[in-house]
Amino acid sequence: MTKGYLILETGEQFVGDWIGAEMEIEGEVVFNTSMTGYQEMITDPSYAGQILTFSYPIIGSYGVNDQDSESNCINVTAVIINDLCEEPSHYQSTHSISSHLKAANVPGLANVDTRTLVGAIRKHKTVRGRLVKELKSPVKWGNKDTVDLVQRVSVNEKITYGDGPYHVVLVDFGYKKSILDALLKENCKVTIVPYNTSFEIIQELNPDGILLSNGPGNPMELKQVFPTVKALTENYPTLGICLGHQLIALAYGAKTEKLPYGHRGGNHPVKDVQTGKVRMTSQNHGYVVVEESVDTELFDMLFKNVNDKSVEGMKHVHLPVQSVQFHPEAHPGPSDTEYIFMEFIHQVVTSGGEKYVEA
Repeated sequence: MTKGYLILETGEQFVGDWIGAEMEIEGEVVFNTSMTGYQEMITDPSYAGQILTFSYPIIGSYGVNDQDSESNCINVTAVIINDLCEEPSHYQSTHSISSHLKAANVPGLANVDTRTLVGAIRKHKTVRGRLVKELKSPVKWGNKDTVDLVQRVSVNEKITYGDGPYHVVLVDFGYKKSILDALLKENCKVTIVPYNTSFEIIQELNPDGILLSNGPGNPMELKQVFPTVKALTENYPTLGICLGHQLIALAYGAKTEKLPYGHRGGNHPVKDVQTGKVRMTSQNHGYVVVEESVDTELFDMLFKNVNDKSVEGMKHVHLPVQSVQFHPEAHPGPSDTEYIFMEFIHQVVTSGGEKYVEA
């Protein structure tokens, strides 16, 4: 194997063996603590622009199959792996992860000391890195704009799935296929529209409910959609997931901030503020809503993160609008909060598919 290097902007250097495409590339270096689900992770649009480090040491043991991708392409900028399994064993496996990366022209490094790398990320908080073929200086660092990332992963035109009695418009900032599957499972007709679709065009689709999807980047860089998000929530039952949750908060005047090194994994404990019950959740995000900035006359807190007390969910006081920072559809991760989709559909049903006026 050809040697390659990951250089962090903070100065650390990590050596490994090239896998996938042998090309130099840069991005924000992040880590995920999940033990399984690497195929879902690399195809999750929320990872666009990021170099994903797997903290679980052995990756690739069950290969890649034709069912578990969260989008139709690999969205990570690159992957960093410790021990790469090149001979997967699973009856559904069609490719190894390295051959899958190479076919998609996505680079990676294997045999990297990922324990030390994760320690460096935790130490420096947000850190960018660059995969290079040889050590040289200086490295010129670029910058990825959030809007560019969202444009890259969002659909270009509306697409409709299913024929159920309730019509949900999914505003696509980088949606996961599992979100679509969860809505179809609840017998919905789902129309996916580009992230920058106007309120008027969505209104013409005559939806019964709105789902604002997950997606990559800094939510504050999507200011152009705040008015549309607010108008949608004022007129339709709405569920926001991950980035969608943050956009609802921002549309109502709240603020967001970047976490030291994000929440990425399948074992994040979240407490239901109303019942006190703790549920395990799947998460993948770098930003959170600042609790003190939320207007408590408009929103009640629904969920809090057990570890760092950050906001994990909100519910509008008057309108059928709810948002969660975690991923209720999971994949990968636990299904403890799958019921949130049923609650959303219940809101759609009880609203009768009609527009409503704030009390």
